Amino acid sequence: MLRRLLWVAALTVCAAGLVAFLAGHRGAAPFALWGGVIAAAVLLERWRYRAHSAARDDDWQKTDERFIDPESGRPMQVFYNPRTGERRYEHAPDGGEGPHG
Repeated sequence: MLRRLLWVAALTVCAAGLVAFLAGHRGAAPFALWGGVIAAAVLLERWRYRAHSAARDDDWQKTDERFIDPESGRPMQVFYNPRTGERRYEHAPDGGEGPHG
């Protein structure tokens, strides 16, 4: 929600800057430029982390580690990727099996 709001605000600033620049207000160019940069950054950030998180989901292995999340009070399951050494923590369903188990 916040990402979408930032993206819409950046596009609005970019469009307003472009319109003002085309109307002859030369001081409006930075608004068009920075609005476009921020809008592009929001899109690239989303693409970057989506590509990273979706990469090779089959490498994740469920471990025997489980714990109760202190903030939500829900049980958590730990997954390990031996290829990268990364650990991932996911909410454990009621049956105790994680989404990859």
